Amino acid sequence: MKTFTPDSSIASDVIPSPNCGDRNNGRVADMILLHYTGMPDVEGAIAQLCTPGTDVSAHYIVLEDGRIVQCVPEAKRAWHAGVSCWAGEEDINSCSIGVEIINRGHDWGYPDFPSRQIAAVIALCRGIMLRRKIAAHRVLGHSDVAPARKRDPGEKFPWHLLANSGVGHWVQPAPIVRGETLKLGSISDGVANMQAALAKYGYKIPTQGKFDGPTMEVVTAFQRHFRPARVDGIADHSTMSTLHALLASLPAEATTVVAAR
Repeated sequence: MKTFTPDSSIASDVIPSPNCGDRNNGRVADMILLHYTGMPDVEGAIAQLCTPGTDVSAHYIVLEDGRIVQCVPEAKRAWHAGVSCWAGEEDINSCSIGVEIINRGHDWGYPDFPSRQIAAVIALCRGIMLRRKIAAHRVLGHSDVAPARKRDPGEKFPWHLLANSGVGHWVQPAPIVRGETLKLGSISDGVANMQAALAKYGYKIPTQGKFDGPTMEVVTAFQRHFRPARVDGIADHSTMSTLHALLASLPAEATTVVAAR
């Protein structure tokens, strides 16, 4: 692929990736999806995203020192989301800008994200949001849209710092206290109500009232993003209170209509 002029003024380099195409059905990007690379070294991660035949790419890569590399023009469809869904939409690649953040991830020690890197992610996302008129609640993690498959960017990612700068939707997580919980195997109207609330926020989840494996995966993904102090897939008071506070603070037009079960 020929080189191109970067969309972001803070991108320091362009490394074109051939792994991209046109957005389907004339779709425009109205979401930012954040990932970690999950590979042991920077060179391997960049090669994976920019080599023909790997079938993966992202619009941007944010290095640990804060440098930003653009690999795919924002107008193009990068291949970063895989099988995924949010708010009923399954072609996430066609509606999103993908940002890969250099971090070894859970399988390679999962280090903290350096402050300079997070500052660069914030600046990059703010620029994209302004250019593309992307709402704050449409800045999500890979694990949100693919909870059965992905853990990134994970519970160490400082979503609260992004939200302080207007990037992403966030409320202060409710404190963890003793009390009743919903967990694997539970069957009740309470489970159905929880599933409906998660679906209303955007997660793909059945609303049949049984706390099954897919439900646990979604609860775990929710905790990674919004209640990272304890990621166990158990819907305790803190998890549920945080979820309802998030729903209450969303714009009315942002919630997903949930079909009757």
